[in-house]
Amino acid sequence: MKRLLPLLALILSITLAGCGTAPTAPKGRIGPNTFQNEPEASPAAREVAMYALMLLNTGYRFGGKNPEAGLDCSGMVTYVYREALGMSLAGNAAMLAREGRETAIDQLRPGDLVFFNTLGRPFSHVGIYLGKGEFIHAPNARGRVRVDKLTNRYWSERFEVARTLL
Repeated sequence: MKRLLPLLALILSITLAGCGTAPTAPKGRIGPNTFQNEPEASPAAREVAMYALMLLNTGYRFGGKNPEAGLDCSGMVTYVYREALGMSLAGNAAMLAREGRETAIDQLRPGDLVFFNTLGRPFSHVGIYLGKGEFIHAPNARGRVRVDKLTNRYWSERFEVARTLL
């Protein structure tokens, strides 16, 4: 029995150590075939996507919440959802990542939110999925609201989670 105690303690500590670390996203989970069998979007989801597209080329402004002054990523999302659906959202990308429910990458629908780690911290960037592997977002101070592909290496390596609010 005395010989088993150290072995059991070692097994228990290894098991508990695994519980204390955040899971890592498998690399290569977003590929060219990921979006081939995309589910149908609801009318509300299409409305969100279409409203977001009206913001293309809007200037970036950190903390910006309206197109006239400029938008940051979370400001764009909250503005679109408020204007398109009357849905009130608040907070930065990390706070928005707590809203709705998680959805699998191959089940994304237009209007879903896609989250990325772009600043070395979880959920530091958010965009709105448009369909066919594309999303719209307000990238940074050097850019304007634009559409990018989730299959782009930069974005696929930083993708964290997708959430649906609809």
